[in-house]
Amino acid sequence: MGEIKMGFMYEVPDYKKLRVIVDTDAACEADDPFAIAHALISPKLMVKGIIAEHFKEAGSMERSYKEIETILEAMDIDVPIFKGQDGPLSEDKSVSDAVRFIVDEALKEDDHKLFILCQGAITNVAKAITVEPRIKDKITVIWIGTHGEAPCKAPFTEFNSVNDIPAANLVLSSGIDLWLVPSHVYITVNIGLAEIQRRIRPCGKIGEHLFKNMADYNISPYAGWTQGESWSLGDSPAIAIAINQGCGHYHYARAPYVADNTSSVIKEDNPQIRIYTDIDSRYVLEDFISKLELTYGAN
Repeated sequence: MGEIKMGFMYEVPDYKKLRVIVDTDAACEADDPFAIAHALISPKLMVKGIIAEHFKEAGSMERSYKEIETILEAMDIDVPIFKGQDGPLSEDKSVSDAVRFIVDEALKEDDHKLFILCQGAITNVAKAITVEPRIKDKITVIWIGTHGEAPCKAPFTEFNSVNDIPAANLVLSSGIDLWLVPSHVYITVNIGLAEIQRRIRPCGKIGEHLFKNMADYNISPYAGWTQGESWSLGDSPAIAIAINQGCGHYHYARAPYVADNTSSVIKEDNPQIRIYTDIDSRYVLEDFISKLELTYGAN
């Protein structure tokens, strides 16, 4: 594998580029791989590493790690991959390679700001904060998770927060620079399987993988909650917001406390965080598909 040559006829000024770490439960369901690919082909984002996140099943972090390997092979790209915590904070007391990597990257002297783009449980970031509290002032975290500003009764169990509620509450209360993309926002990034077949599948090995992975998951017993021939690419806003923080509206409000049923509860001493209230799904999807076509070529 090597560095791909992207067919972009524009450049991003160096001072506008960001260092990013992608934290992903890549094998959980079918949307993470789209977000990972989007990050890797975006000139503004200098992807320093990709971290495998668990999704509260035995072996899930290892499965995510293997899916990241598959994506990188399909894209013919070399990026460091790190294994994260094996499970929630309460179950895994070790310090993973991913956590050490977060700490080391955060403490580097670098003019490019470091963003961690979290697309699942937020265990790895929570662990990193406990290992080295100094990193709280050195990173920005964009997290796809929770039901957003409190009070909000859970309309359904929010997957990313429920996979490690103590980790969620640790990060929400930490004072870190946190940009939150809650459930009512991330579910709006909708795409049809027909569009994926027509526009994404022709784009090389990665296009074929993204389509097949999605089509296979769509008919699996795990996809009973979906509509049948469409999908919400709910992890992609983490990437799009890093590229263009204005691709949605946001305001600042007190961070919620996540209850056991994932409802957002008021906690008066929680800090103010950025909470997105909507996202421009046209921008998110077209930016990704256009970059995929320019990089891998639609045949």
